[in-house]
Amino acid sequence: MCEKCVRLVGPRLRQRWQDEVVRTRSARPAVSVITEAEPSQGEQLRTRQLRYLAMMGLRVVCLIGAAVAYSVHATWLIPVLIVGMVALPWMAVLIANDRPPLKARRGNSRRGTAPSRALAAPVATRVIDE
Repeated sequence: MCEKCVRLVGPRLRQRWQDEVVRTRSARPAVSVITEAEPSQGEQLRTRQLRYLAMMGLRVVCLIGAAVAYSVHATWLIPVLIVGMVALPWMAVLIANDRPPLKARRGNSRRGTAPSRALAAPVATRVIDE
């Protein structure tokens, strides 16, 4: 609020206005910074699909390479390419089903604040037999 406005409305109204500004600012929810946001599920899915397709493409290259190696009698290369053809689908599925790691969150972390799981010591009570 400018000084001219303060003189016009008086100190009491100025204080009330400042209290309202503070109250509305503190009531607003915390804003997330967009650079800290995780990629959307659609983007994650697309990335995993591209990785899977690349690995399956590499498997096709291994298959064609094994056929070429067989035709030119490069017997030492055939087992390596066959192992690649067998292992790549398994690795592709594992990698395609893996999601990116979760980012560490700042702020209200619940680590270290877990309640103790130890049992409380029994309280000595007086028993009266009738």
